[in-house]
Amino acid sequence: MGSLPEASSVLAVCAHPDDESFGLGATLAAFADRGTPTAVLCLTHGAASALGTSRGDLHQIRATELAAAARELGIGNVELLDYPDGALAQQPAELLSEHVRQSAARANASLLLVFDEGGITGHPDHQQATRAASLFARRARLAVLAWAVEQQVATTLNAEFGTSFVGRAADQIDCSVEVDRRRQLSAIICHASQAQDNRVLWRRLELQGKREVFRWLDRVGETRPGWTRRPGTGK
Repeated sequence: MGSLPEASSVLAVCAHPDDESFGLGATLAAFADRGTPTAVLCLTHGAASALGTSRGDLHQIRATELAAAARELGIGNVELLDYPDGALAQQPAELLSEHVRQSAARANASLLLVFDEGGITGHPDHQQATRAASLFARRARLAVLAWAVEQQVATTLNAEFGTSFVGRAADQIDCSVEVDRRRQLSAIICHASQAQDNRVLWRRLELQGKREVFRWLDRVGETRPGWTRRPGTGK
């Protein structure tokens, strides 16, 4: 097991409210617990979700849930934009990357935290959010750390639920970190509209246990102890 990289400030770039908790929650909490300032840029209100529709206007509900979850995770600042949920991939990556630039400047971020390039679940919105973050980061020479899932976790979920998780083999993973999920679980509960009937979420967390894995999409500077470059990648 390794440890999270050092950063002066972390900006997480997400597609939907709940991504910061369901996916990145344990990681953001770990940075916050270490005293590292954290911020979140969320590109949509997630109003197209099929979950929680009986609760009322998801546009407002999910914004309120995001604010509450951010407090649980110790996130210092949240920016919630209103691009169309389910159609983020149709928005120009250049346009989205400008929002990332502005948020990174406000947060004074030295590290971007994103979903893996496959979007974890294969969701095009997730992939476009990561694409926009990486586009800005290459120009700004900022490091981009991607949260990933292991291949066996993805394979099990896809077999049990017919999902499209994109997993990573051991030789594609740069580091695994042991995490404390208590603050993440508190944040997940804040997203009641999306968590209550979400069997896939709870099964994934069960399969992951206390382990999170990561890949470098872009990196700046030397490798921190506990992180291993993949042969031939320069990463």
